[in-house]
Amino acid sequence: MCGLTEQSQMHETEVYQIDAIGLVCPLPVLRFKKRTQGLPSGTQVDFLADDPSGRRDLQVLCELTGHRIEWVREEDAGVLRYRICLA
Repeated sequence: MCGLTEQSQMHETEVYQIDAIGLVCPLPVLRFKKRTQGLPSGTQVDFLADDPSGRRDLQVLCELTGHRIEWVREEDAGVLRYRICLA
């Protein structure tokens, strides 16, 4: 489950990864929504995207669904990696 104490994070479960690199709005968010459908609450997802307009769309989706963006990291070639905890 997301937001656990530092000690329990040492036993962190596997993180589900969704690659939306190369997709443009609205496809990255649609891919996220489709691939996370049915995953249990508390699942951690790494979502990779390079669409500049996708950040706001993802934030809105998370607000509507109750998912939480834990952090965002910039990787190579303008790719952003979002760690998301599913509601």
